[in-house]
Amino acid sequence: MKPGISRRQAVKTAGWLTATLPIIAAPIIAAPIIAPRRVFAATGDAPHRNQPALSGIDTAFRNATGAAHIPGVVAMAAVGDDILYEGVFGSRHLGEGQAMSRDTVFRIASMIKVITSVAAMQLVEQGRIKLDEPVPGIDPLLAAPLVLEGYDAAGAPEVQPASRSITLRHLLTHTAGFTYRLWDAQALHYQQACGTLPARKRTALPHLPLMFEPGTRWQYGTNIDWVGKIVEMVSGERLDVYFQKRILGPLGMNDTGFTLTPAQRTREASAHRRKPDGALVAEPLEKPSNPTHFSGGGGIYSSAPDYLTLLRALMNGGRGNGVTILQPETVALMGRNQIGDIPAGVMKTTNPALSNDVDFFPGVPLRWGLGHMINLTPGPNGRSAGSMTWAGLLNTYYWIDPQKRVAAVFMTQVLPFADKPALALYRRFERGVYDAVKAA
Repeated sequence: MKPGISRRQAVKTAGWLTATLPIIAAPIIAAPIIAPRRVFAATGDAPHRNQPALSGIDTAFRNATGAAHIPGVVAMAAVGDDILYEGVFGSRHLGEGQAMSRDTVFRIASMIKVITSVAAMQLVEQGRIKLDEPVPGIDPLLAAPLVLEGYDAAGAPEVQPASRSITLRHLLTHTAGFTYRLWDAQALHYQQACGTLPARKRTALPHLPLMFEPGTRWQYGTNIDWVGKIVEMVSGERLDVYFQKRILGPLGMNDTGFTLTPAQRTREASAHRRKPDGALVAEPLEKPSNPTHFSGGGGIYSSAPDYLTLLRALMNGGRGNGVTILQPETVALMGRNQIGDIPAGVMKTTNPALSNDVDFFPGVPLRWGLGHMINLTPGPNGRSAGSMTWAGLLNTYYWIDPQKRVAAVFMTQVLPFADKPALALYRRFERGVYDAVKAA
């Protein structure tokens, strides 16, 4: 990742996850004490149920932000038609004293992938694209994919045509063969090997080959970036326009989008980096930009209430805010295992400054649906088997539990991904939510 890369440049590449955050961190100063707040929506008596369990979440958030283990957090959970919990604690930027608020805007990175997946499935419902037919050949990397086979005696990469076509199902399940270098040492080695070749040989190789044959493995990668491009091609609309007209606008998600208004920027949380000693360093906000190219895999902003609106619509079979964005059978399909016995969800970092190793449920078998990771057996903190989840690079997380009718979102802004203090707090939040559900 290069210092000073613009957000527009980053989004134009397929590697937004590894290129959007500035390297130079702002100096940290002693943070003032920020009074934590707990806010509840006025939905029946739901906010007042099970006070011990919910107050325990408050205590955990208060302690973590008070000790600057994380800068601030906004977390929300819904059960059925009720808002069970809303917690707002800490500050948006350590050292500046601006308190978190319910409507704080976060960079949610890969949590856009669910939105892009919804868009693609809308087009599937309309019969404009098929899950198991070759995807439109909008680029040679899709139309005639090449698979990395190995390296010759001189260390030059060797590729050959894929034995099968890439389908939308492959892309939505991260089984197409496209990967992120951040979590794939093989892809990183390919890039480095290409960099040592003469220009003539380098240009003869694909910039982004498949790391394996489509449908044979799972590896998290740029697949949903391609889905976003396919949505644009099939719909004839730019991705931001499509999202606004058919998902975000109908659901009333007014704080979700690729760009921020001046008013939204005043509510944006800063990114923070974890230093080797565990302390956090706040970074300046990125400069405003007006991108014209949009990624289906990253580069979007949202707030906790907005994103919970999407999760609740999916939990309710595709209906929210009085509108239907997907049919119930489509939502159910998205939440089912689509990759059979192929293991998913475990990632080994190649850059510890951006991500730790990822294994959110050690020992729990994980699979992938059409947009989410799925745990096949019950999770250790209360979620049911068959729950759906994923996350964003700056430690934003969500889950949907169809069996217990729970949807929840947890937002902070910390690097690296899978940050241990942030994950510990997220898991404590989950336990508290299910303790409250159990006690109801």
